Amino acid sequence: MNTNAITLESSICKYRNSLKNYALRFTHNIDDAEDLLQETMLKALRYANLYKDGTNLKAWLYTILRNTFINSYRSKAKWTAVIEVNEDLSSQQLRSSASANLAENKFMRGDIQTALGSLSEEYRIPFLRYFEGYKYHEIAVELSIPIGTVKTRIFMARQHLKNKLRMYSDTYRKRGAWQAKH
Repeated sequence: MNTNAITLESSICKYRNSLKNYALRFTHNIDDAEDLLQETMLKALRYANLYKDGTNLKAWLYTILRNTFINSYRSKAKWTAVIEVNEDLSSQQLRSSASANLAENKFMRGDIQTALGSLSEEYRIPFLRYFEGYKYHEIAVELSIPIGTVKTRIFMARQHLKNKLRMYSDTYRKRGAWQAKH
């Protein structure tokens, strides 16, 4: 182990308490926070070669912790999902439903991409960063703009996208009402 790795390891350990508090905000459970912290520390040490000197170490560690939590949450959500079937479905019904969903989803994705493309860059970038899971203050630092400006741009982007994609909210609202009746 070289001296840079030892220095990085001791620097990482300095942030243990603040990382634990951050993990606790995600998990709301001390044991889960400890597990998340331990996994974060292991990943930080395992990928220490990817850390660039001069980079904000605390932000790098927080990003690892956040991404570890998100990935764990998604994995758990997939495993705990329960599917209930109340009616007997034939393979023909499933095949036609899947085909319709694929076509519908393709159009929807295209419309979303078009709507995002119609946003100016000053609104699109903060919105996409927020959508990717970044916090307002992280976006403000990255773009070197005030946090209030970040919030305003994200709000305006949402309004623009709601207007451009209104047809989908109407369609799904009607579909939900129909499914509730049947």
